[in-house]
Amino acid sequence: MVKVFNTTSDKSIILIRLLVGLVFFSEGTQKFLFPELIGVGRFEKIGFANPEFWAYFVACFEIVCGLMVSFGVLNRVSSIPLLIIMIVAFFATKTPILFQKGFWQFAHEYRTDFAMTVSLIFLLIKGAGFYSVDYLLMKKKSVLEKS
Repeated sequence: MVKVFNTTSDKSIILIRLLVGLVFFSEGTQKFLFPELIGVGRFEKIGFANPEFWAYFVACFEIVCGLMVSFGVLNRVSSIPLLIIMIVAFFATKTPILFQKGFWQFAHEYRTDFAMTVSLIFLLIKGAGFYSVDYLLMKKKSVLEKS
């Protein structure tokens, strides 16, 4: 069985968690606040079938998983949907730039997505760190097993 709560005692991981979690929370919230620009309108412009469903579906995952990552709740599990969102965004929005405008324009447009994707991979590998719900649960489980 995979130990989803296992994490390191590294205290600095909270910085990466806050970066990733709050950016996703903000982006998900903005899909509801500014639907024509960031939500449904953007998904329609990209070419998604049923853009209203997909915009709000993605927004909900960004909000919920973003908060879970921020607090370090099931950090590895909550990072997976966000990573999937980043992969879909890469293919739907960034690869056309690569083929139409070239590498340097692509690199410029992809910089934030790249940083978020690498940060999510980091969180998948390392876990939530010391200041997290996962760490508290891991320690509690460890204490209970020793009893």
